[in-house]
Amino acid sequence: MRTLTEQLTQYAAYHRDRRNIATHFVGIPMIVLAVAVLLSRPAFSVAALPFPISPACVLVVVMTLYYLVLDVPLGITMAVILALCVAAGQSLAALSTLTWLVAGAGLFVIGWVFQFVGHVAYEHRKPAFVDDLIGLAIGPLFVLAEALFGLGWRPALREAIEAQVGGTRVNPAAPVPAQRR
Repeated sequence: MRTLTEQLTQYAAYHRDRRNIATHFVGIPMIVLAVAVLLSRPAFSVAALPFPISPACVLVVVMTLYYLVLDVPLGITMAVILALCVAAGQSLAALSTLTWLVAGAGLFVIGWVFQFVGHVAYEHRKPAFVDDLIGLAIGPLFVLAEALFGLGWRPALREAIEAQVGGTRVNPAAPVPAQRR
């Protein structure tokens, strides 16, 4: 299994334009919330648990375990964020079927529009998941890491990533450095 640095580096190689990264700060949270909403039905009560179990809960447990294997502090932070998304998803899933579907599908579609606008208009490169489906799991972690990098968190990790793929840019004509192995 690839390390956190390897995963973030591979994902970052597809995301060097700051405007594209900005679209991901909007689109990826919308998609994550949409998945939590849409997978919050059906939900089953389990006597020993204070909350219902849904496909969203199962997905959050699996994703949290994966994130914890990559990095404990990031994994814990993602677990909190994902739990909040599931709580919001369960709240929307408790409403009418129409409200649940419109909210979930609307967030999902609009989130992906942001993603593709970022890649087409700014990055001029296909999304990372096209070449490696794990990009779908790394995207939320990338957004969190980028936000934390902006706060000065783990400069050595940021530098290791940028040593491989270069810094971010705003010039769409600037070439993106090839990933070194």
